[in-house]
Amino acid sequence: MEARFCLSCGQRLEVRSMGGENRKACPSCSFVFWGNYSIGVGALIMKDKKILLVRRCQEPGKGLWTNPGGYIEQYEPIEKSIVREVYEETGIKSRVKGIVAIGDLPRNVHNVYLVFLMDYIEGHPQADKVEVDDAGFFSQNDMELMDVADLTRRLACIAFEQPSYGLISDTKPMLSLPNYGLYHVQRL
Repeated sequence: MEARFCLSCGQRLEVRSMGGENRKACPSCSFVFWGNYSIGVGALIMKDKKILLVRRCQEPGKGLWTNPGGYIEQYEPIEKSIVREVYEETGIKSRVKGIVAIGDLPRNVHNVYLVFLMDYIEGHPQADKVEVDDAGFFSQNDMELMDVADLTRRLACIAFEQPSYGLISDTKPMLSLPNYGLYHVQRL
């Protein structure tokens, strides 16, 4: 969707040069439309040297096997988003270890994709039959015979190599920025 009107006061937006880029800005107030963005999350969950995969039953990627995931909600911390998405799609309870990959797809809606290494807690994979029609834990050999999405194949390599935790959540709250989530590299 293209922004044509100010989200603050409703005035028609105009194009201004700002920081070397043309931006839509309101001539009546200080609102600037910085662009359309979405933040996706994906999970890498291992159990018994197998990775949790789901088969998508809707576009994009209908029929392909992928790692479970989805999109964050407006007021939901990203760690809760990925735990929720995994549970909704598969019935698996999991816990975040850290962020091990970041995808970046600039386009009409700029997509940023955060990939979490997760701990398996409990449950048996059961597809939600809404977004996915099958779910299970699969070995690298199993995956050779499956129609796995290219990105998922790359991410599965990370999981099978047993990476470090990557970026981990900083659990120390910042009083000046309540609810701000910060991830950093763990000191070795």
